[in-house]
Amino acid sequence: MEVLNAANRLEQDGAHVLHMEVGQPGAPIPDSVLKVAHDYLSSGRLGYTEAQGIPLLKKSIARYYKQTFGLTVPESRIFATTGSSAGFNLAFLAGFDRGDRIAITSPGYPAYRNIIEVLGLECVEIEVGPETRWSLTPEILEEVHNEKPLKGVLVASPANPTGTMMSPEALKALSEACEAMDLWFISDEIYHGLAYDMEEETALRFTDKAIIVNSFSKYYCMTGWRIGWMVLPEVLVRPVERIAQSLYISPPELAQVTAAAAFEAVADYEKIKAGYAANRQVLLDHLPQLGFDVLPVDGAFYVYAGVSNLTNDSMAFCRKMLAETHIAVTPGVDFDLTRGHQYMRFSFAGKESDIALAVERLKDWVK
Repeated sequence: MEVLNAANRLEQDGAHVLHMEVGQPGAPIPDSVLKVAHDYLSSGRLGYTEAQGIPLLKKSIARYYKQTFGLTVPESRIFATTGSSAGFNLAFLAGFDRGDRIAITSPGYPAYRNIIEVLGLECVEIEVGPETRWSLTPEILEEVHNEKPLKGVLVASPANPTGTMMSPEALKALSEACEAMDLWFISDEIYHGLAYDMEEETALRFTDKAIIVNSFSKYYCMTGWRIGWMVLPEVLVRPVERIAQSLYISPPELAQVTAAAAFEAVADYEKIKAGYAANRQVLLDHLPQLGFDVLPVDGAFYVYAGVSNLTNDSMAFCRKMLAETHIAVTPGVDFDLTRGHQYMRFSFAGKESDIALAVERLKDWVK
């Protein structure tokens, strides 16, 4: 956010800033989806809905799992949320008590840590690296759990900031390990749909005890609509409903109706994804030549790159890059409190022309 604020100030002064810092799609939602929103908005009053979500949306989500993964998910276990952020709040509040320990990976999305700690839970950050392909393994999890018992673990695949994914076999092994250790397994699947070289899988394939969190923000380009969903174990449905009624009443009705329509626009979204894939390839082709140590980019729309060949202070490096090239990227310091000064994250969710221009500016700057 500091980088974004600085970039905005430069733009106000007339600079042409290339935004590669924010984790949101650069494309708007397709016209066919927007038309549904327009039509519904003009139809009359918008109001509260069921806390769990309108039947239309829940049916659409259930159909998505059937069509995408061949899985039958009962609508009773599907819960619409005010973005995935609300989903994580609800998962932590319903599944845990104050003082419980939840493991996350480092590097990882910093809001996990912040939400866990503000709710009075203990965040246990487990460093991952190239030896496990930047993923958490059952062996590492069991070792941490044996040192001091955990109550749950949160894993994202594809992951932010790394873009790495777990193979179906690895996801299955981790799911089974969580069941064996009696841990809540929270599977962050908000970047589903954005996989490039690996097979995508949901934890629902392997267990009905996982807490699935997903979102319409990333693949479906609906960040500002604040709409997501969860798939819950049966035992958590009613607790989550009670908490959601108190905190949110319900997700926005207009967003729910529009999200249901988004499932019908896959062809349009695949065109947007093709643009991400092209941007990804441009960065993979050029960043290593410029001295960046690039991690595997299996999914999402991020390149997480080591910069130890160029600097030992990614925050200062990002500030300097922004000031001198007008390219805004994210330093790794929030994603990884220990090693983040050696990494930075490039988002490639913007225009193809901007990504190409960014590479040209970097070529002239990194010498």
